Amino acid sequence: MRFDPFRVSLFDLLAPLAKTVDLMSAEVAQHHERVAYLCLRLAQELNWSEARKCEAVTAALLHDIGAFSILDRLALLRFEEEDTERHCIAGALLLADFPPLANAATIVRHHHANWRNGPEPGGDPTVPPASYLIYLADRAAVLLDPQKPVLAQAAAIAARIREGRGTRFAPEMADAFASLARRDYFWLEAATFSLEQLLKRDCSGQDVSLGLDELLAFAKLLCRIIDFKSEFTATHSSGVAAVAVALGLAVGFSDAESKQLQVAAFLHDLGKLAVPAEILEKAGRLTDEERFVMRTHVFHTYRILDPIPMLRQISDWGSLHQERLNGSGYPFGRQAADIPLGARILAVADVFTALAENRPYRIAMSLEEVTAVLREMAAENELDESLVERLLADLPVYDRAREAAQRLASQEYQSFHLAL
Repeated sequence: MRFDPFRVSLFDLLAPLAKTVDLMSAEVAQHHERVAYLCLRLAQELNWSEARKCEAVTAALLHDIGAFSILDRLALLRFEEEDTERHCIAGALLLADFPPLANAATIVRHHHANWRNGPEPGGDPTVPPASYLIYLADRAAVLLDPQKPVLAQAAAIAARIREGRGTRFAPEMADAFASLARRDYFWLEAATFSLEQLLKRDCSGQDVSLGLDELLAFAKLLCRIIDFKSEFTATHSSGVAAVAVALGLAVGFSDAESKQLQVAAFLHDLGKLAVPAEILEKAGRLTDEERFVMRTHVFHTYRILDPIPMLRQISDWGSLHQERLNGSGYPFGRQAADIPLGARILAVADVFTALAENRPYRIAMSLEEVTAVLREMAAENELDESLVERLLADLPVYDRAREAAQRLASQEYQSFHLAL
């Protein structure tokens, strides 16, 4: 099956991702979208060019992508923030390797830069102006409580921003905020639940062309964002991808289909961006509530990928990896006839990799134990028996492929953390 390159708005790729990251806690709901909206209106007030405006919005949509835990995110909601450097560096490192986001990475790196701390009056010339813009928008956003009448909060928020003019905040940006703060629509839009629609209408951003290689690079970026939330997930998607590609080739997938399968594997746990690191790293058995939070991740994967028609097949393969042939899986409870081969392959690769790697609550199983579990799941008509037997027939080969991929991913994870 061919995969034709396609053009897509960068905003359409990133907006669902930003929304999902903010599902981690009700207290951070819509934070990335709200900061992006405030940046949009500020950039318009400052008469920034369309390209410059949309670049700031793009960076704002991902500005806290390097904050992995609930505690990290909640700490950033304090107006007088502390210890912000680590998540700024982490976000920049994660974004820098995808060329369309290289400028956004630099902006994210400095998005807590304080205007008064530059080496000379007027701010630091090495800090992009968009970083200062996001800083002001971010601080205004943390002061706004969307659960309370927003117009009643406007004067107090405007006063806090005005207090920081020329010290924390660039004067011309603080003045632009003061001008906007006098208009009711600005506050009413900022508190709405339709921020994504407003952003898409006024700043859809640049289009990017994605062939398979570019799509694979984007998927690798997202894989790192997903897996680097925890040392226990740091190599999982890479292991699943290696096993899935090898198994796909063994059952007749073409090179193009195998690359699509690799993309789906890198993205299959994309919804875990909505799962706090505290749950992912829990050493003991999950509570029922935590288990149900974990189960939501596949539905979130589906919601992120499904709106992009060109990724529909990849979405099906990735978001259906927890479905079971006997209908006992989730999130849709599909039966065998409605589960495509790509999703079946990913299900086998995911279970095999999970059993063969260390988890917070247990050490890796032996290959004999893995074999027993896989055969039992095939006998219960949960996993595709023919795929399980194909994997088990060359189990050492698949296990070496998994180990090699996870060893490389582990080195990348260690290098990432050494750079923080």
